[in-house]
Amino acid sequence: MPIKNRFAEMQAEVAGWRQDFHTHPELMYEVHRTAARVAELLREFGCDEVVEGIGRTGVVGVIHGQSRGSGRAIGLRADMDALPIEEATGVPYASKTPGVMHACGHDGHTAMLLGAAKYLAETRAFDGSAVVVFQPAEEGGAGGRAMCQDGMMDRFGINEIYGMHNMPGLPVGQFAIRPGALLASADEFEIVVTGKGGHAAMPHEAVDTTLVAAQILVTLQSVVARSVDPIKRVVLTVGTFETDSSASNVIAHTVRMKGTVRTLDGDCRDLAERRIREVAEGTAAAMGARVEMTWEDGYPVTVNAPHQTGFAADVARMVAGEVDDNVDPIMPAEDFSFMLEERPGAYIFLGNGDTAMCHHPAYNFDDEAIPMGSSWYAGINEARMPLG
Repeated sequence: MPIKNRFAEMQAEVAGWRQDFHTHPELMYEVHRTAARVAELLREFGCDEVVEGIGRTGVVGVIHGQSRGSGRAIGLRADMDALPIEEATGVPYASKTPGVMHACGHDGHTAMLLGAAKYLAETRAFDGSAVVVFQPAEEGGAGGRAMCQDGMMDRFGINEIYGMHNMPGLPVGQFAIRPGALLASADEFEIVVTGKGGHAAMPHEAVDTTLVAAQILVTLQSVVARSVDPIKRVVLTVGTFETDSSASNVIAHTVRMKGTVRTLDGDCRDLAERRIREVAEGTAAAMGARVEMTWEDGYPVTVNAPHQTGFAADVARMVAGEVDDNVDPIMPAEDFSFMLEERPGAYIFLGNGDTAMCHHPAYNFDDEAIPMGSSWYAGINEARMPLG
């Protein structure tokens, strides 16, 4: 296949870019070195337009095809940021920044899209414009939303948008996708329980917030078990539980809990927020304490448009042969969801082989996946905007 063969020739060069990004990881919106290098390469490739500072530190490149009669523009997105994790891979190109590493493969995503951009700028075998989008702050900073809020879709006339994420456990170079919900939403809540602190030997003169908070924590599990349709998926986790005292002989005055709710259904997000609040307030009131609860909407459900998902799967078949086009959804979240709320498109998984899972200190992107990933990015553009 011509595209795949070209990317096999480019693999060492693209892997070099990837390993350079891996050595110099950056967090959230502070991806200044990475973004500057991306912009530099896009200009070297001959992109018709390169714009920096979209969504604070995002980069967008525009490549016009041999013809522009269709008036269409297809967006291709990769993320650039790393994670606050101490690397444990032992590779020669390991992170030189203490406590920061590319533990989710965004270095690979960025490099593969750069490879596609170079190929598209060389060949321009499409009718329309390719818009390559390099996003900051996927890891909790909602950089995808920031780029959309900066007017990216309208500014560059994007009609559809596509993205990709590597997947450990899936054989290298294989693809998996599904129409509809692919990744979960992720919202956060905080519950502060206030009672009456006191001496551990005299609990009758206090309102034991630790006991109240523990009862709330246990009862919260009934939200999923008894309030949610069992056919639907909801994951509720309390991740922190902190008292305002570290002494063993003190009844704390306040207890603070923080947690997350993940679901594949928008209605379940609303239900979970309501029931968590009811459980917390009702339990506290029954035990003589007070509760303050805050809820923060996070990333929405990542929903693939059926029509675009079919095209994404077809391109993956051309690149890799057999494709799982009805993979089970998973419960991590992805802020590409904000872009899919603005434009139809699809998100696909690319196999990373038998490696450590993403967000693990021993994770490393497999450079053998580069030709397939770059081929898919470029193939989407040519399939959606064919010449003649």
